[in-house]
Formats: sequence, structure tokens, C-alpha cells
Amino acid sequence: MKSVFSNFATLCLLLWSACWPGFAGAQPDVTVFAAASLRDALEEAVAVYPGEVAVSYGGSGQIARQVAQGAPADVVILANLAWMDWLEGQGVLAPDGRVDLLSNRLVLIGPKGSAPIDTPNTENLLRRLAGGRLAIGQVDGVPAGIYGRQWLEIAGFWPTLSPHLAQAENVRAALLWVSRQETPLGIVYASDAQADPSVDVIYDVPEGLHDVIIYPMAMVSGSNNAHASDFTMFLQGSRAREIFRFHGFLPQEGRK
Repeated sequence: MKSVFSNFATLCLLLWSACWPGFAGAQPDVTVFAAASLRDALEEAVAVYPGEVAVSYGGSGQIARQVAQGAPADVVILANLAWMDWLEGQGVLAPDGRVDLLSNRLVLIGPKGSAPIDTPNTENLLRRLAGGRLAIGQVDGVPAGIYGRQWLEIAGFWPTLSPHLAQAENVRAALLWVSRQETPLGIVYASDAQADPSVDVIYDVPEGLHDVIIYPMAMVSGSNNAHASDFTMFLQGSRAREIFRFHGFLPQEGRK
């Protein structure tokens, strides 16, 4: 039986189980902290993995800080190279346990039925917002928000649009705001847009207008390395790669 939890629930279970010896048998083989945008694909991959896996999802910056402070993760998968570099600099990652797992694309979305924008500019974007907000991950910590801000700055939209942002704690929250029509536009990953039938992609952001979007994966120092290594190898295998492609991700190869 697989065990997949998220955020606070995972941490509570792990802490509670550590205090109850009789519950030790129910602890997962591997505990994974993963970027929120991976939820659908990773849950499907975990469902076919022959072992017990618990997954906690959140923003990459939040996850990195939690792991640096000692959160009980065996494997970490983030949506940003810089945050993994920072985590590596904290000395908490296992040697030679890091790999670039996936890549993604950045898109502008609107509620289902929204017309595409061939060439965005401040005028037509403000017109689409119609007094509403542009949903985006937190621009100083959430990778999708960081990439989104880079696009807005390089394209020259930032000075005009920055007062109209609705910043979310992770990219899936930004997606949800658009899906519920609480905001008229949002900046998310292509995989997020694909996962929600209530939104449409109205513009594909050119890759040259933001840093490359890479999802690095690493094992945490002191984790159960045998199980963690087995799971990370599984995620690089053909079955998991097929799942990731189905969900709109692009598998990568090569250890750092």
C-alpha cells in the first residue's frame, strides 16, 4: 500500500509516528519533499513504485528552508536550480546524490474559453485584467514566480503590471485562482495548465525570456540511502519518464 501525504499532514504523521514505537512499521521507506507543480505526475509515479513513499508538496523555497532546518526528508525535488544550489551550500545533501530530473515551460493562462494573445503588451494585458489581478507565485521565492518576474522584466511589462499581481505561496495556488475565475490571468508552468481543464493557455512565454526551468532532485545526507537511491533511480527510469512526459514535463539526463 502506498502512502502519499502533503504539507503539514506529512510532517505531523512523521513526528507522531516517531513517538509511538508500535507505529514504526507504518513509516514509509522514502519521504520526499517536492515542488507543488509535480503533484499529479509524482503521485502517479509513486502509485506504480514498489515501495512505501510519503510526499510533502510546497513551494521550492519553503521546502529548501525546511530541509535545511532538519525536516525529515530523504529526497528533495525542487523547481529551481538556485534553491538546490543554496541547499547544497548548507551541507545537507548527500554527495553525488543530485541530478537534473525534469524541465518545464512557462505559460500565461486564462479561464477556459479565453482568447489567445499573439503578442502581449502592457495595453492588452491590462485590458485582459480589467481591474483584476495577475496570479503568480511569490516573485522572490517561488520558482514559477521568479521565472514569471524575469519574463515581465525582460519584456518591459514589470513597471506597469507589478502593482496588479496576486502572489501565491506556490504555483498550484496561482493556477487555482485562475481556474476558479478569481483572477483573469495567471503565470504557471505548461504542466500545470495541462492538469486543469478549467484554464486555457493564451500565450507561451519564449524560453529565452527567463532562466531555464530545471527540476533538480537530490538525496538528503543521512537519509535512508538504500531506499532513497532506489527511488531516485526509479524516477529516472523509463516508466517514470513516460508518466512525466504524459503530464507535460520534459525528462532530463545527467548528474551535476
